[in-house]
Amino acid sequence: MTTKRFDGPLSRRSFLRATTTGLAATALLKPLSLAAGAESARPSDPYKGFKMGVQLYSLRHYPLEQQMALTHKLGLRYAEPYSGTMPATADPGKLQEYKKLLADNTLTLTAYGVVPFTKDANKNRQLFEFAKAMNIPTLSADPTPDSLDSLDKLVEEYGINIAIHNHGPGARYDTIESVLKAMKDHHHRIGACVDTGHYLRSDVDPVEAVRQFGDRTYEVHVKDATANHQFTEVGKGRLNTVELIRALQKVNFTGGFALEYEEHEQDPIPYMEECLVGIRRAFAQI
Repeated sequence: MTTKRFDGPLSRRSFLRATTTGLAATALLKPLSLAAGAESARPSDPYKGFKMGVQLYSLRHYPLEQQMALTHKLGLRYAEPYSGTMPATADPGKLQEYKKLLADNTLTLTAYGVVPFTKDANKNRQLFEFAKAMNIPTLSADPTPDSLDSLDKLVEEYGINIAIHNHGPGARYDTIESVLKAMKDHHHRIGACVDTGHYLRSDVDPVEAVRQFGDRTYEVHVKDATANHQFTEVGKGRLNTVELIRALQKVNFTGGFALEYEEHEQDPIPYMEECLVGIRRAFAQI
């Protein structure tokens, strides 16, 4: 399904003329409030109450400590880590280390993942124990169909959501219908993580996904993709960011609105800043 393109952000040429490119090192990165394209005298909360953060896979080139510092310097206060740099653990020392990094960078976790779940109830419980220890409200997940009965019991026991993540063409969950089928007849806390870029790659409208999932939309990974199914900066592809925000407001969305940028792994920051400019411009139209 084709969606309208939001024509908001600056071109890369004009954006990068006004900013310093290649600022991958934390010590050199300007705060987003000083970056080119930041609106002068914009409201104190340009994201209008949304928990705007980063899926830390965007910063996978860096160690966890730097991922968190970069997220803070982007002017954001929310993050969704993943197992590659924040492995789930029951080790008290490691948990305290994670919590200190979060506190030092004024970050709150909105979710964790994407994690696998199977019919192995004990392994599933270990992930919930980690989420409980880290005060993580949602696990974005790729559950096998035979794991869902186990998850029904765990989401009830722990009060933690499962957000089924769509992962592009050919994946287990690549359409709205495949996620709805998994959710059907299961606990209300088993819902969806809407990855906008992957839905666009599957020619599915992510705005329609939010409308159909309703208040079982528990996490959003914000990214854009072109008509050729190539990831790009938010506002340069087919994502209708304005309508996405409006749809989320209508379902009273309270989860993480996490920028996930998969391109330019070695130096993603200028491109992530450009994405955030486009996202702020979309919020300005609401």
